[in-house]
Amino acid sequence: MKSHNARKWRNRIASLLALGCVLVALVPLVSILIEVVSRGAPAIDWAFLTERTKSAGTPDSGIGNAILGSILLVGWGSLIGLPLGILTGVYVSEYGDNSFGRTARFFNDVLANFPSIVIGLFAYSLIVTVVGFSLISGAFALGIIMIPIVANTTEEALRMVPNSLREASLALGVPRWKTVLKVIISNGRSGLVTGALLAIARVAGETAPLILTSFGNSFWETGLTEPVAALPLVIFRNAMSPYADLQEQAWGAALILITMVLSLNVIVRLITRKRFKVAKAVKKTWKERLSLSG
Repeated sequence: MKSHNARKWRNRIASLLALGCVLVALVPLVSILIEVVSRGAPAIDWAFLTERTKSAGTPDSGIGNAILGSILLVGWGSLIGLPLGILTGVYVSEYGDNSFGRTARFFNDVLANFPSIVIGLFAYSLIVTVVGFSLISGAFALGIIMIPIVANTTEEALRMVPNSLREASLALGVPRWKTVLKVIISNGRSGLVTGALLAIARVAGETAPLILTSFGNSFWETGLTEPVAALPLVIFRNAMSPYADLQEQAWGAALILITMVLSLNVIVRLITRKRFKVAKAVKKTWKERLSLSG
């Protein structure tokens, strides 16, 4: 009896310590959100969201061009990074039981831990030195950052697909490539979508690679070979400005960027929760069938 009570008290103390750690971790997050909302909300209006960035003291200055530039950078970066990341994850998951697959997995893990500034330098030396500061160079840098994130999440999602589905498809004489395409990827597509959204949320706030690649622009430039504005660049540069109106724009841009990233993360959570609900329903159905057959 005494040992039982001692275990209960140890369990309660451990639970309280864990709760305390969670509350301590939430303090900086909540303080950042409160600070950004309190300083950024007064700057947001229709003109702020639709007008281009202008110099200090100019009326109707906004971040519309930066919002458009961020969307273009993430969009073109997704066209580069998502296909390569998904194909890498599919190969490592389904065909990676060899030395080449293990090597690919190792270098993918190394790339995932690269500082983003290093990837920006790589894009600078490869593209900026040829075409100059541009949208395509910034998108290339963001696409490289996305590859390991998408590859890892794709591999994990496909490994969650039961082996019985693979074996059943192959036993029916379906070719390996068609099994992967029609059975494995089809059943793991929610995990692929989750990985893609996580990668997009990850690169949306990157600043260091864009300083070295897209550089920024105060106009509505959308050409692939022209410098382009972006929300992280507006935040970075206006925050260092001595002018109060530009600093207020930086806080407003930070609030918009946080809202965009938070929305993507909420979507990821909803997709993930739906996937686990489906998995639980399938598990429950199989348990019911086994109990009836028994």
